[in-house]
Amino acid sequence: MRLLVLGGTTFVGRWVVTAAVERGWRVTTFTRGLAGWAHPAAEAVTGDRLRPAGLAPLAGGRWDAVVDTWAGAPRAVRDSARALAGRADRYLYVSSRAVYAPPTPAGLNEDWPTVEASADAGDIDYAPNKRGGEIAVERAFGDRAVLARAGLILGPYEDQGRLPHWLLRAARGGEMLAPGPADQPFRYVDVRDLVAWLLDAAEGGVRGPVNLVNPEGHATTRDLLESAVAVTGGRAEPVWVDPEAIEAGGVDRWTELPGWIPPGPEQAGLIRTDVGRALATGLRCRPVVETVADTWAWLTGSGELPASPPGIDPAKERAVIDAWRRSARGAR
Repeated sequence: MRLLVLGGTTFVGRWVVTAAVERGWRVTTFTRGLAGWAHPAAEAVTGDRLRPAGLAPLAGGRWDAVVDTWAGAPRAVRDSARALAGRADRYLYVSSRAVYAPPTPAGLNEDWPTVEASADAGDIDYAPNKRGGEIAVERAFGDRAVLARAGLILGPYEDQGRLPHWLLRAARGGEMLAPGPADQPFRYVDVRDLVAWLLDAAEGGVRGPVNLVNPEGHATTRDLLESAVAVTGGRAEPVWVDPEAIEAGGVDRWTELPGWIPPGPEQAGLIRTDVGRALATGLRCRPVVETVADTWAWLTGSGELPASPPGIDPAKERAVIDAWRRSARGAR
C-alpha cells in the first residue's frame, strides 16, 4: 500500500504514519516542515497547501489512499482533494461528530442532518470547518470518500491536553471535582484504535460517513476518572458533583472539565451515539484503563505537554465542591 498523509507529525497523523510503516506500507508525509517529529522510514515532502501552488510538490505522485486530519479552512481540503482525485484511490478525512446539527437525539446515526457549511469557506468554527472539509472530499472523490466522524480522541501524544488534564489533576491529589452522573457513558476513541480502523478502511470496503467512538457500555465517566486516580498513585479523591451545581458554578465543560458532556436533550446524541456501522467495519476498542495508563506513561516519560493544558482553576474547583455540599445539606 502507498499512503499519503497530509500532516503526519502530531497526534492522529503521527500514529497513522507510525502504524502504516509498521504494516510495511510505503508512506509519504506532506507538511510545512515546521514540526520537530518525522518518521525516519517515511518519505517527507514539504509544502504549504494554504499557498497558491502549494500542492505542486505532490505533482506526479500516485497513492492508494490519502489520510487528511485538517480542521481549519475547508478550502484547504477542497484544493487537496481536487488535486489528488486522479492520483489516489481513496481519501479518508478525519472528521468529527460535531458536524451533526444540534440538538442531536439519542441513537444518533450517520443519517442525522449536518450543520450548514461550504467547501469554499475560510476558517470559521470547528463544526462548519469539518463539515466543509467533508463536502470537499465527497465532491472530489464521490463513493471513494471515507468520512471518519470521530468522537473525543484520547491516547499518547494527545496535543489538546484533555486526558492529560485529568491525569495531572489526579496526580495532584486531594478532593477532585468529578462531573456527574458518574455512570454516564463516556464516549471517546483511543487514537490507536481509530488509526487501526482508518488503515483497514484505506484498503477498501468502507465508504461515506462512519461514527467512530467506543460502543455504549465500554466506559463511564467513573471508569475514566477512577483509572486516572489509580495509575497516578491513588492520591486524589473524586467528589461526584451534580451537573446542575457544576453549571451554576460557571464551569466551562470544554476547557475546565475536558470531555464531559452534561446530560440533557441538546447533546443526547453525543452521549448515546449509534456505532453499529463502525463495529461492522472493524472498529475495536481497547479497555479504558489501557488508554489511561499508556497516556500517563507517555506523559511521565516524555513531558510532551501542551503549552497551556486545559483544566479548572483550583480555587474555582474548591468553590464548586463547597457550594454543592452546602446545597446538598440544605436539601436534607
